[in-house]
This record gives sequence, C-alpha cells and structure tokens, in this order.
Amino acid sequence: MPWLFVLIWSTGFIVARFGMPHAPPITFLCIRYALSVLCFGVWIGVARVAWPVGRAQWLHLTVTGVLIHAGYLGGVWAAVKAGLGAGTVALLVGLQPVLTALWLTLTTGSGRHRIPAQQWVGLLLGLAGLMLVVWRKLGVGEVTPWNLALAVVALLSITTGALYQKRHVAPCDVRSANLVQLLAALAVSLPLALLERETIAWHPEFIGAMAWSVFGLTLGGSSLLYMLLQRGAATQVTSLLYLVPPVTALMAWAIFGESLTLPMMLGMALTATGVALVVRAPTH
Repeated sequence: MPWLFVLIWSTGFIVARFGMPHAPPITFLCIRYALSVLCFGVWIGVARVAWPVGRAQWLHLTVTGVLIHAGYLGGVWAAVKAGLGAGTVALLVGLQPVLTALWLTLTTGSGRHRIPAQQWVGLLLGLAGLMLVVWRKLGVGEVTPWNLALAVVALLSITTGALYQKRHVAPCDVRSANLVQLLAALAVSLPLALLERETIAWHPEFIGAMAWSVFGLTLGGSSLLYMLLQRGAATQVTSLLYLVPPVTALMAWAIFGESLTLPMMLGMALTATGVALVVRAPTH
C-alpha cells in the first residue's frame, strides 16, 4: 500500500500539467470535488457506510478537508498554472517530512525545544538539494515569487493537515470521512472559482485529467493517505513523500521532456538524504 500511494500521489503533479492548459485551477478542482462527492455518495449509499460520530469529529474532518484538499491542491494546481514545473513543485512540497519531523521534535517529549544535530544536518542537506534544483530555473522565468508562494502555501497546508488529522480525527470509515472533507474543500474553493475569468476548454486532455483526478487521485490516493495516517505515525507516513519528487521528476522527464540534469539529480539525492536523516533522527 505505501508504494502504491507513492506512485498514485506522484501522478497528481503530472495530471496538473495535462489539465491546466484547458481550465482555471480552482474551477478544475471544484468540478473534481463535486464529482468525487457524487462518487463517494453513491458508494456510501450502496455499501451503507457509517457516518462520522459527533459534532467534534465533523469539525475536525472539515478542518483537514480545507487544509489537505483546498489548501494543498489549490496551491499545487495554481503553482503549475503559474508556470512552475511538475518536478519542481513536487520537490518543494516534498519537503513536508522535514517540517513534520521538526514540528514533532519541538512539541513532543522531554527537552521539547532541542533539535538533534542529525536533524539539522538533514535539514541543511535538504535545503542544499532544493537550491541545486531550483537555482538554475530562477533566471529562466520558471520560478517566480508568485508561483513559489503558491507552492509554499501547498507545503504548509499538507503539513498542517496531516498533523491535525493524525492528532484530532478519530478512526472512522474512509469513504464517509473523505466525503465530509471534500464538501468542506468545495465550500471554501467555490467562491474563489467564481472569481476566475478563464473558460473551460473541453479538450480530451482535460477530460482525461479530470477522470484520473477523481478516480485515481481522490478516490484512490486521498483514501490511501487517510488510511495510512490512521494506521501509522505522522512522521512515518510523511516520510513516504520524500520519494514523490524523484518519481515525479522521472515522469515529467519521460512525458513532458522536463529537464533532468546531473545537478538536478544530485539535488534530488541530497534532498532525499536530508529528509531521511530528519525523519529517522531520534527525538529527545
């Protein structure tokens, strides 16, 4: 299941490249949320799935839905629409395990404000790797302050959402939980979609990207993430995400011809090594 999650999650950045030339990002996501709610609703009705119990549980699922779906996906898709490459945005968002591990180090256990030396080494390696990948693109217009800010919003949203879900959301059926999360994301995103002026071009690439976004990424990938967070520690789950940038970069190179130079490969290796050091370091 973890490897399947990595493969499915990596395709999300590729699908964004296919869908974004044909639709504004938030409008695309609103259609995706609505179709996913419909699919989960049918599934829940046929299987007679139990709904989350208690007002607090619904509130926690609403918060995680806004963060993991609206904040994370909105940031990623808007960044791609603004010109950021699929491999680059995957690498930026792939720093999530670093933030997760550092947050847990600062907020749990004795000596809560002490960060082990191994984690600092890992953090610096990760940042060095990120700079190797991003630095060459700063001068050619791919990375701009605007699309970089959108990617950072996505990074902070998925990190906060995963930590919040692990801490506050009680175990419940993944289908009904996902439906609540998606409804919250749709409610937050719809007013923003109404501000977008671009129209949808019903191109085969748009239809294919939408179909995979609903069935592969939402019904498949988001459900896997929910189950992994239920069953494992937050750090263990988010550590899987450091495998996503290399997989995405290889996909983007094979499909779109995005550059994959030796410095970029070295940067990805440094980032993966740095994140691995961070998430494996003992906390004190």
